[in-house]
Amino acid sequence: MPSGTFIHHGLTQAALLLWLVGCGHTETSCRDRRCLAQMLISKGYISQPQYENCSQVISVPYLEYQTITVDTKNLRLISKITAYIQWRDPGLMWNMSHYNYDEVTLPVDKVWTPELHVANGIVSTMTHASHDLTVRYDGLVYHIVIINAEVNCDVNMFNYPFAADTCPVAIHTSERAGECGTELELHHVWPTGKTRGDWKTESVVLGTQGYGDTHYIMVSLKIQHTNPFITLLLPTILIVLTDVVSFALPLQGGERNSFKVTLVLSFTMFLNILNEKLPGDGECSPIIRIHFCICLVLMVLSMLVSLVLTRVAKDGGIRLCCFSKKVEPKTARSMEDNVDEEIKPDISVIQLDGSEEEKLILRKVVKFLENFQAKDMENENYQRFADTLDKTFFWIYLFVAVSYFCAMTTVMVMYTCSINHFFWHNDNANF
Repeated sequence: MPSGTFIHHGLTQAALLLWLVGCGHTETSCRDRRCLAQMLISKGYISQPQYENCSQVISVPYLEYQTITVDTKNLRLISKITAYIQWRDPGLMWNMSHYNYDEVTLPVDKVWTPELHVANGIVSTMTHASHDLTVRYDGLVYHIVIINAEVNCDVNMFNYPFAADTCPVAIHTSERAGECGTELELHHVWPTGKTRGDWKTESVVLGTQGYGDTHYIMVSLKIQHTNPFITLLLPTILIVLTDVVSFALPLQGGERNSFKVTLVLSFTMFLNILNEKLPGDGECSPIIRIHFCICLVLMVLSMLVSLVLTRVAKDGGIRLCCFSKKVEPKTARSMEDNVDEEIKPDISVIQLDGSEEEKLILRKVVKFLENFQAKDMENENYQRFADTLDKTFFWIYLFVAVSYFCAMTTVMVMYTCSINHFFWHNDNANF
């Protein structure tokens, strides 16, 4: 019985030895890329590579920058950055005498990968461009990541719609805690999709801030002023021009006043509709808001002057409702006397002969015609005086309008408002 047990154990040990030898032979005989990848994955190195100084250098040889849109209402820059990154992980090295391959692909979630984000971004998310990354035999790892960021960029909107400014997009990696952490090295950047909506990306340049530990992409932006000029500035020019030409309408009849009131109401509705499209307030508030206000003031002033001149053309002056002429009692008595005078001839007609009655009637007719002619001359004088004032105001209004538009256009194009685009870095430094 003991001898049988001994033989049974011997056979079992021999079978186990043969199985181990077969597995070892099978493992060592696997020399393809998939076996190499499986060997590297089995190491389970998902922590940051750590050298003696506990610092890891993340090299970014190439960046692709793309402006998605510029939110002029909230002054935010929405961008997309594609980063080609590489770093060295000694734990992923292999001997080319066993695996004769220069490179192999590994799943992203099986090895350590650095995190990149936008330091001055309100929203910043990093996604992997692929589920795999490439590892070289000497431990050099290649990968591509995509960063979508919404940057709080106080763009200079003072010259809108002729605005042009720069906005920094700070690329940052994980913070260093003592000697441990990561260091970022940026080499080249290239813009893609330069034109988006009304904004155009003029150029992108790499730079550093502080002691060189903050890397950023300085994005030069310029608005394509054709669309904003047509939708914002051109209507104001045309409406003010129409208001100037409306002086050709006569003062009498009320056509000019009605037309000017319609223009003011139309311009007010125009401003209400475009209020949502106007850029938001910032450190350099858009001067186009002041432009709209001045245009509205000019049009209202023109309307009020037209109303006043209409009254001047009728009464020869300005009389408010509280200063209107009142009918005095003596005027009423004089009217009664006139009536009595008109009635008396009828009563005393029997006392006059025919020639005296005809003379009295002729005197009344002549007096009536003289009063009517005097009234016409007075009205003509009023109208002549009102027309003189109207022409004078027309030329003043035309000169002021033309001078204002020339000055405002010059300010919009030439004036530069300076903004501190690195306020976020200063706040961090103070903190």
